Amino acid sequence: MRIATWNVNSVRSRVGRIVDWLGREEVDVLAMQEIKCTEAQFPIEAFEEAGYEVRLHGLNQWNGVAIASRAPIEDVEIGFDGMPGFLKGEEGPDLPREARAIGATVNGVRIWSLYVPNGRALGDPHYDYKLDWLAALAGSTREWLGAHPDVPLALLGDFNIAPLDSDVGDPTFVPGVSTHISPPERAAFAEFEAIGLSDVVRPLVPEGFTFWDYKQLRFPRNEGMRIDFILGSHAFADRVVGAQIHRNERKGDAPSDHVPVAVDLDLEIDDDDRPMIF
Repeated sequence: MRIATWNVNSVRSRVGRIVDWLGREEVDVLAMQEIKCTEAQFPIEAFEEAGYEVRLHGLNQWNGVAIASRAPIEDVEIGFDGMPGFLKGEEGPDLPREARAIGATVNGVRIWSLYVPNGRALGDPHYDYKLDWLAALAGSTREWLGAHPDVPLALLGDFNIAPLDSDVGDPTFVPGVSTHISPPERAAFAEFEAIGLSDVVRPLVPEGFTFWDYKQLRFPRNEGMRIDFILGSHAFADRVVGAQIHRNERKGDAPSDHVPVAVDLDLEIDDDDRPMIF
């Protein structure tokens, strides 16, 4: 089973590229972020003609998440428990929740497509919102893992965090000045490992960026960032047999500024039932 994540930066602008890539790479499930459209505006026919069903959450021309799958999509969930909302200039517990999280189960694997808030700038209210959002996600995930320890779980998406210095090639990101690399953001990312998840791509693809800004020839200069991840539970990580960052999707006409990240799963693995070999 091949599962991928891709911040597509407008599904309507890139539907041809996306569907073509799905077919070429024989992807079974794709988690998309920044679809930037409502459900009525989503180009559903192109995906269905390619053999995919889609579940999505989009409210307007900003944000938006979706899951496309060749297998049936079950148990769809919009947002996670405790997910905070945001409204510029407003505070309080009842702010509108943005279209940043959708979960579903495919072939017994629990998948979340996530678009973590950007943060905008250190000290900006959106930065505090980002940290609160990540803390709520970690708390909800911890509870889910406690209730379903044997079910493969993956959090896929654009985390808007570069957890390691080696994940930063863009010279405009400066320690102590920029978001994405601040100690609180990196600590929030590390919390997912503390609750039992791991980056299942890095052991197989230790180097490589997933995002390059459109400005100032960032891609030709390879001045990118690694901010798109697949974080898997132990039950998910044990089944990963391959991974790839599809750098070439940043090339060509009108690419997204992000590229797909994919993993292959062996769903036949069952440690408790496999015969012993002497």
